[in-house]
Amino acid sequence: MPSLDDVIAAETVLSDVDGANGRLIIRGKPVEELARSATAESVAALLLEGFFDDMPKGQKLATAMGAARLRLFRRLQPHLAAIASLSPVEALRAGMALIPDGDDLDTALMLLAAPVVLTPAIIRLRRGEQPLGPDPRASQAADMLRMLSGVAATDAASRALNAYLATVCEHGLNASTFAARIAASTKAGLVSAAMAGISALKGPLHGGAPGPVLDMLDAIGQAGKAEAWLRQALGRGERLMGFGHRIYRVRDPRADALKAALRPLGIAGASGGRLALAEYVERAALDVLHKEKPGRPLETNVEFYTAVLLDALGFPSDSFTCVFVAGRMPGWIAHAREQEVGGRLIRPQSRYVGPAPQQAA
Repeated sequence: MPSLDDVIAAETVLSDVDGANGRLIIRGKPVEELARSATAESVAALLLEGFFDDMPKGQKLATAMGAARLRLFRRLQPHLAAIASLSPVEALRAGMALIPDGDDLDTALMLLAAPVVLTPAIIRLRRGEQPLGPDPRASQAADMLRMLSGVAATDAASRALNAYLATVCEHGLNASTFAARIAASTKAGLVSAAMAGISALKGPLHGGAPGPVLDMLDAIGQAGKAEAWLRQALGRGERLMGFGHRIYRVRDPRADALKAALRPLGIAGASGGRLALAEYVERAALDVLHKEKPGRPLETNVEFYTAVLLDALGFPSDSFTCVFVAGRMPGWIAHAREQEVGGRLIRPQSRYVGPAPQQAA
């Protein structure tokens, strides 16, 4: 079946994904640099620069993002109990659908707020707890963690979540971003573009992939069982989750960025045992893969340490895709605005391979 691999479908100022050399540049900044120091607010400023004439800068943007979280919570609070009966990603999609569909900065701010506000609310309702309202004075990452746990986030936890959000904020024309750009090319609106993105991200081959990494680690249980378990899984024809990538022929640069972000959490006592097991399993898996599948580029990808990091921060595995949305949302919005401002309706061609009409006798 033909695909769009290596077909140039857009020119963008947003990111350069170099799969051959394992590099990711986001608006001129290496992803490793963003993971070390960026915040959700600074990432939004970086990606959305130039796409909204009235976009505030610096602390004014952080204030606007905080106000949008509170405004969105108040708007959606009457609907939270109903949508929480859905799966987390379906509930997030249902909540996002209630945002008025515009192309302006206010719509963008509400979309940036949506996964940050809705994800903790959905998780709490699903475990029988009341959702907590946002604190507009807090940062995006710290507020998300407080609304999840009910206690103020530590600096280490906020830094780790910021690292994750920055690491996954943008990654070229992946399936969800391309879907968002297609919707934006019709002038459908930013909410419609984001809804197209989350619908593509929901699939297990895209944003739904990190959760099974935890299943693998739990099944292995202890370091001494890793090699045998991994060989048996490969013998059954199973994929080793967290290894291999459609684009990267070498190690995914985001994997090491997230691994570094995890270390302060381990020092603080959060999931130190899980991290140690993950590091051992990673080494064992790479060794097994290189021996069993020589010549195939099966290196560690972003999903491996995503799973360990989000688990350490208290997010249940079925909500990982929702947290991914919180990270990817500024990228979707930026791509949508880039397409709306400078692009045309995206309309590729297909080649018909069906039956020919029957000739009359």
